[in-house]
Amino acid sequence: MSAWPRSQELFRRAQRVTPGGVNSPARAFGAVGGHPLFIARGEGPFLYDVDGHRYLDYVLSWGPMILGHAHPEVLEAIREAASRGTSYGAPTEAEITLAELIIEAFPSIEKVRLVNSGTEATLSALRLARGYTGRDKIVKFAGNYHGHVDSLLVAAGSSAATLGVPTSPGVTAGTAQDTIVLPYNDTAAVEEVFRTQGEEIAAVIVEPIAGNMGCVPGSAEFLRTLREKTREYGALLIFDEVMTGFRVAYGGAQELLGIRPDLTTLGKIIGGGLPVGAYGGPAAIMDHILPVGKVFQAGTLSGNPLATAAGITTLRILRETNPYPQLAARTQQLAEGLLQAAASACVPCQVAFVPGMLTIFFSERPVTDWETAAACDTKRFAQFFWRMMERGIYLPCSQYEAMFLSVLHSEELIEQTIAAARLALAGL
Repeated sequence: MSAWPRSQELFRRAQRVTPGGVNSPARAFGAVGGHPLFIARGEGPFLYDVDGHRYLDYVLSWGPMILGHAHPEVLEAIREAASRGTSYGAPTEAEITLAELIIEAFPSIEKVRLVNSGTEATLSALRLARGYTGRDKIVKFAGNYHGHVDSLLVAAGSSAATLGVPTSPGVTAGTAQDTIVLPYNDTAAVEEVFRTQGEEIAAVIVEPIAGNMGCVPGSAEFLRTLREKTREYGALLIFDEVMTGFRVAYGGAQELLGIRPDLTTLGKIIGGGLPVGAYGGPAAIMDHILPVGKVFQAGTLSGNPLATAAGITTLRILRETNPYPQLAARTQQLAEGLLQAAASACVPCQVAFVPGMLTIFFSERPVTDWETAAACDTKRFAQFFWRMMERGIYLPCSQYEAMFLSVLHSEELIEQTIAAARLALAGL
């Protein structure tokens, strides 16, 4: 008999009314088998499913719940904002306050435009880059995910630099033809594409710390080359920090790595768990957006009062408490514990991590790009996933997603996770 009968029942019901029974494919458990668990509530570092089980949560809504679920101050800010109305379609002071907090945290940003999702942020940033430069081509990297933007749903060819081909029905070849896909962390490929096509490239978009092929940091040489080549050829460098902004450091990956991009896309944490996104950069670039410039972008719900209230409260708490040294220490504690547990079980694995993010890769060699990530033992990961779930540890349901820690993942909870991993890895 299933340990999750209510979740099974709800999944069957969902499949009758929703494609695949989920509203985002990342939730479908397709990579690990079985059915998704339906969540009843979250509290602190824990999730509770509809069958009454409690889990230590390492998904955290795919990153934004850095303060934990249902943080009292964030909830109070949402309640107070909701009492005044949920949407106006007009400017509010809270939009300005959230923008000021973002600009204060990111020296590369002088002006910022709020949107409703990370996908919308990257789509808008790319349109702005093309409008600003007057060029068409975009460079992205295999294994980097920037939302379901048509021009970015492309895969790499066999050579170092190829024009993208669509990887989703509904994305036309014409839409994808101006997207160039390169291997991540491949400095030589970057230099070659700029040597041959540099005058046609509007922008390079990159996750400076990738999170959608698992946690894979960009190397210092790779990111430095991106900055140098875009500057040399007049292209824009876009850092997709939808996942890393305010998570790996208050000023995001660019603070951690010491590289300043031209445009930055943000999401996740800046809404305190509510739907929000943003893109920003120097005023000279951002002022090309309507109504000042001619690049079109609009949204009725942009700067929604509930999302801005939650975001302002979250960012102020992060600024005032500076949890990042603690997050870094806890992440390292977990990474080292997982490696030791795997070694004791004679299971080959790699653990890549940055403050607040990590991934255990079932591989004998380090993971530095999509090719090495794709070579991991996904069947072994699926076994590990369900064994951890049975022990009350909620992990991302794919080898190619990152784990996240909140400020409430204490040293004791990390040790409990490592103990569960020792049992889960035994026999794998």
